Amino acid sequence: MAKILIVEDNPDNMKLIKAVLTVRGHAVVGLPGGEQLVDTFRAESPALVLLDIQLPGEDGYQLLEKLRATGEKLPPVVALTAHAMSGDRERAIEAGFDGYLTKPINVSSFSQDVEVYIRVR
Repeated sequence: MAKILIVEDNPDNMKLIKAVLTVRGHAVVGLPGGEQLVDTFRAESPALVLLDIQLPGEDGYQLLEKLRATGEKLPPVVALTAHAMSGDRERAIEAGFDGYLTKPINVSSFSQDVEVYIRVR
């Protein structure tokens, strides 16, 4: 299916997301933070990036800007966040994210929610 790059600092969330997507046949590359994001993005050429908004160090918004600054054609980059407050989705879309998914994930629908963005490509 598709190669998906995930930046998620919570090991339990990462394990669950990887398991759900791997079962659907996706190749998943996970990073616990954004330090290696640009290098990993270049090396892996993912079809989709799932980027946690709240990370230690640089947050998802800053990391999205770093990806844009590479000048390379980006796949869809989807915000992944546990902070689903009023206005957060709009802020993420205005910042340039292609989509917005909330945590905790719904195990039964998460793969389909993610695959919508892969098809958009």
